[in-house]
Amino acid sequence: MTAAAQKTALVTGSAGFIGYHTSQALLDAGYRVVGFDALTDYYDVQLKKRRHQRLLQNQHFKAVEERLETPGVMVDLVAKEKPDLIIHLAAQAGVRYSIDNPRSYMDSNLVGTLEVLEAARATPPKHLMMASSSSVYGANTQMPYAEHQKADLQMSFYGATKKAAESMTHSYAHLYGVPMTLFRFFTVYGPWGRPDMALFKFTKAILEGRPIDVYNHGDMRRDFTFIDDLARSIAALADVTPTLPDTVEDEDRDALGLSPVAPWRVINIGNNQPVQLTDFIEAIEKALGIEAKRNLLPMQAGDVPMTWADATLLSRLIDTPPSTSVEEGIARFVAWYRDYYQV
Repeated sequence: MTAAAQKTALVTGSAGFIGYHTSQALLDAGYRVVGFDALTDYYDVQLKKRRHQRLLQNQHFKAVEERLETPGVMVDLVAKEKPDLIIHLAAQAGVRYSIDNPRSYMDSNLVGTLEVLEAARATPPKHLMMASSSSVYGANTQMPYAEHQKADLQMSFYGATKKAAESMTHSYAHLYGVPMTLFRFFTVYGPWGRPDMALFKFTKAILEGRPIDVYNHGDMRRDFTFIDDLARSIAALADVTPTLPDTVEDEDRDALGLSPVAPWRVINIGNNQPVQLTDFIEAIEKALGIEAKRNLLPMQAGDVPMTWADATLLSRLIDTPPSTSVEEGIARFVAWYRDYYQV
């Protein structure tokens, strides 16, 4: 039994891809986990239910099915459970979907975040952690992306809502002293992934003999981050709590990624190794033993040609930053996919 055995973590979006794996990592670390999810139909609800069913096999996991945006629901739940740790991962995901459905991003990513912040203000946890995205870097061209870079030119409404949520959390950390950590995730993939993501769509299409849509003619690079690496990083950072401004010298606060006026930091979680999209596809072909038919297309609106995480800060704060190669990660996803769908 670990030192975290008596601690309670509240995870929003626990039936989602990242939320499921993060909840499992916290359970493995000895936490009691309260999972919160609306089980919305943005993608296959059965997949979400299966994730929750697996978590519920652990007696220390409890599931709550509610909509985050409903006024007072989160305030009441946090007051009841009094979690030591809140990890807010619930969000409307997807860059391309945000082009046609911006209101769902406003409701989930901004109104939902406000409900979490109000709950944390009323019943403060020891640490509030929240998902952001590499999409906040938008039109930045300086590589790799570092947390201290200015990030004001988002290329999608999804990215804009994530940047707005970062600003919202900083103001609450400053005003109410709740320690907060924001994660900028970089192209997360792996078993139990989302059906709307490239790896899932490519694998399904190749197995069915259909062509895959390859945007910008494959001339894109992504800092692909394996899900197990990401979940372990989040769990490891749970005890790395941002401190108040007067507790650390200014130069040390900069080195630790801390705000000069609040117990708040933002951290990249990425593999620090961008991979060419064509190499990513070749790794899928190798894992499947099937050559893909490629439908080459121009760049899609809201997309960027490259992402690359500067993981210096993450490596400074934890001992095991992400390192899984795409070859290994894709092989593990394909093994899961074949088993789950019996193909």
